[in-house]
Amino acid sequence: MKLFAPFRAGYFILASLFLSSPPALAAESLPALGASMENLTVSGLSSGAFMAVQMHVAHSSLVRGAGILAGGPYYCARNSAWQAVTACMSPSFFSPLPRTADLVSEVEKQAAARHIDAPENLRHARVWMLSGAQDKTVKREVVDALHDFYATWLPASSIVHERLPDAGHAMITPDAPDARECRVTASPWINHCGNFDAPGHLLAHLLGPLQDKAAQAKGELLLFDQGEFSAAGEAKIMDERAYVYIPSGCRAGGCRIHVAFHGCKQQAQEIGDLYAREAGYNRWAETNRLIVLYPQTLKSNGNPNGCWDWWGYSGPDYHLRTGKQIGAVRKMIERLASSPR
Repeated sequence: MKLFAPFRAGYFILASLFLSSPPALAAESLPALGASMENLTVSGLSSGAFMAVQMHVAHSSLVRGAGILAGGPYYCARNSAWQAVTACMSPSFFSPLPRTADLVSEVEKQAAARHIDAPENLRHARVWMLSGAQDKTVKREVVDALHDFYATWLPASSIVHERLPDAGHAMITPDAPDARECRVTASPWINHCGNFDAPGHLLAHLLGPLQDKAAQAKGELLLFDQGEFSAAGEAKIMDERAYVYIPSGCRAGGCRIHVAFHGCKQQAQEIGDLYAREAGYNRWAETNRLIVLYPQTLKSNGNPNGCWDWWGYSGPDYHLRTGKQIGAVRKMIERLASSPR
């Protein structure tokens, strides 16, 4: 997924273009399912990976683990689109990655101000990371920097970094009918790499031993009204609709929650429900009582590729608990955990 190719070829021109979206489909309210808030986990690809890290660090007392595919450390972009597409995706001598010590200092500063949870919570977390040798969009050294960032708090046994020699920039799953070959970097950014199953690997590390995945995901892939979770009058940075996978039996309560953040150009506005259907989570979710929330971004003048905000287009607090996207996703989690009416 060449997330920020528009930046490289004239981001500021593209960002000023009028970006329209298709009419939203009818969607029902996100149901209150009495889900468990214990062992809440998150994951994401690319911009969704950076978002998963932000969600984890900002709410470390709540989020117990993060699965990161082609993502980098917290606050890497430091409120700069240019920093995002250079140092934090393809670092070089002229645009190096920020020092881990500086990013840790940002975490400590924001925690002291009570803008994020105390980083000591991270000591009890688990993190799984993936980098592909054929990924030219987010280079391996960026994922290595994420490893160094988390190693500030987590013991080595809690961090797994898998490397695939043939993988391009994509979600890796053996199950997707629309997947591309392993080394390809192109829409829909879901690839086959033999039997490698990224959702299965990351969920097993974050949650512990899993039941074998179901032959079919027989639960509900529900289109819901995401608009109600954004404050009135805010600029539209998230879609009016999103998806949640509810396994068979999870409407009775007690299921765990996993939040799966798509990458750029993988939002519903671009590919419909394909990511929610084919990213590879749902068959694992079906047999492991795991509700999977698929929140959705929206293209905007400052975000022409529908990326999650990890550089500041939604405001300077994008990486804090008060960030518009982090706040909206937290509200969705709370709804799922609420007792059914």
